[in-house]
Amino acid sequence: MARQFSNDMTTGSITKHLLAFALPLMVGNIFQLLYNTVDSVVVGNFVGKDALAAVGTVGPIINTIIGFFGGIASGATVVISQYFGAHDEKDVGRAVHTTIALCLICCVLFTGIGVALVPAMLHLMKTPDDVWNAATQYLTIYFGGVTGLILYNIGSGILRAVGDSRRPLYFLIFCALLNTVLDLVFVLVFHMAADGVAYATVISQLVSAVLVMLTLMRSEGPYKLYLRRIRLDVGLTKKIVGIGFPTAIQQSVTSFSNVIVQSYINFFGSACMAGWTCYAKLDQFIVLPVMSIGMANTTFAGQNMGAHDVGRMRQGTSTSMKLAYAASFLLLVPVFIFAPQASMFFNQDPEVVEYGVLFIRWMTPFFLITVVNQILAGTMRGVGDATGPTIIMMASFIAFRQIYLFAVSHIHNTILLIALGYPLGWILCSVILTVYYRRGIWLKHAVKVV
Repeated sequence: MARQFSNDMTTGSITKHLLAFALPLMVGNIFQLLYNTVDSVVVGNFVGKDALAAVGTVGPIINTIIGFFGGIASGATVVISQYFGAHDEKDVGRAVHTTIALCLICCVLFTGIGVALVPAMLHLMKTPDDVWNAATQYLTIYFGGVTGLILYNIGSGILRAVGDSRRPLYFLIFCALLNTVLDLVFVLVFHMAADGVAYATVISQLVSAVLVMLTLMRSEGPYKLYLRRIRLDVGLTKKIVGIGFPTAIQQSVTSFSNVIVQSYINFFGSACMAGWTCYAKLDQFIVLPVMSIGMANTTFAGQNMGAHDVGRMRQGTSTSMKLAYAASFLLLVPVFIFAPQASMFFNQDPEVVEYGVLFIRWMTPFFLITVVNQILAGTMRGVGDATGPTIIMMASFIAFRQIYLFAVSHIHNTILLIALGYPLGWILCSVILTVYYRRGIWLKHAVKVV
């Protein structure tokens, strides 16, 4: 029973291990994205473009929270996966309970901080008056119930560390469907707007958190959760935070920098904001296969580092790169061709559709560049070098992008040049990460927990 869902990646076919892990993870991530995407579809079609703009404009703020806890979860994943790869069951258990204790502390902090900072964040994004109230309602409710999101992401990160990406998938499918039903009930039956879809999301995320926690408590493996054992182990906390915090800062600061980028988008009005929302929702789905393979590669690298097999780890990186390129290409072609239909799925307004098509067709071809970012960074984080990719990504996605946007907005402020700030950052990041990887600098900074 202990190994029924777990997956030892230190032996056997590399491609089979990566696909067996990444495919359910990808499907799970699709359903997780459906939370906010379904919110956008429902309000865009049944409430109006202003509500769609409101739900869409808060995306970077929500992603800031998700990015932070995704980073912390990655630290826990690396530590637990290395112990698991070394078959050190005692320390697997200690790491699990430390991770949950750390998570509960963060739940309390981020609920209070998030709700308190809603007005300031909307001011920072220069949110227009016509979407202000709806955006405030959505964000306040979302942060009030953010505990469900945090617990689910940390709990599923623990399961992924031991190679179990199936059960988190089952829970997400159920809860995403629940969210869709609740969205329609709150909007069509109770005639609510942005607040209704926010409540639907919070309730659904809370259910997913309960399911993943119950799974950990009922597991029979070394990662079983005992409530009475939840406490911070100082040594393990330092390891988890030491590996996860740089990634958490990079992902959350990058997402928060997108709050500032959103202010440049908001300058062009609610129709442009709604069109950008259409593109942004598709963006998240297109990049999912690459992200999922990258996360599979992180666990693969972590387990093989624990088993001291660097050669197999490098083979995993090469295989992951090939799989990610193939998946990206297969998705990009139909999205590029059917950009008008994709935009109309969210909103029928001609101006919104025009903006959506513009963003989709100019931005999506550059997604092939993100393969390098996700896969190489996944390998480095898997071996415990979170600092290197963090610095590179922050320099590319934050420093460079903000300098570029400031210059463009003051020299020739067009929406297309503003949007291209994203792919230019991806290109810069890919070039630097490739040099960093080929020179083997990351191996010198690897953190071996066993």
